[in-house]
Amino acid sequence: MNLIVRKMTLDDLEQVVAIDQASFSLPWPPRSFRFEVTENPASRNWVAEANSQIVGLLVGWLIVDELHIATLAVHPNFRRQGVGEKLLVQALQSAGVEGAVKSFLEVRASNQPARALYQKFGYVEDGVRKGYYKDNQEDAILMTLERINV
Repeated sequence: MNLIVRKMTLDDLEQVVAIDQASFSLPWPPRSFRFEVTENPASRNWVAEANSQIVGLLVGWLIVDELHIATLAVHPNFRRQGVGEKLLVQALQSAGVEGAVKSFLEVRASNQPARALYQKFGYVEDGVRKGYYKDNQEDAILMTLERINV
């Protein structure tokens, strides 16, 4: 698979929203992705593209020297092929160049594949947000990467 990771554009939003909706029980409304691309100065948005199709996305927020991973999703047909890893590498490297030294995120307690991906990158589980997810009151696991290595 010839995979390109690049900045998200308005033209990507239809495919981005479709991947988000296929990936999460509480997907973002389309206007949220539009806001991230057009209005949020802290937003760092990436897509993975294969053969002119968007196959993954990552939205992060760079706040002072921290990158908060807001969402990361991969199209169901392209999971377990390194797409999420490539998106995360791009986001962390780019944020590091911009001065980020640490990163954090929340992930569903039941999402073992995502937790394993983040641990592979050095994130550690260091907290719980009880009942964080509104659809089923599932806990969110807080994960922190203490040092972004560029």
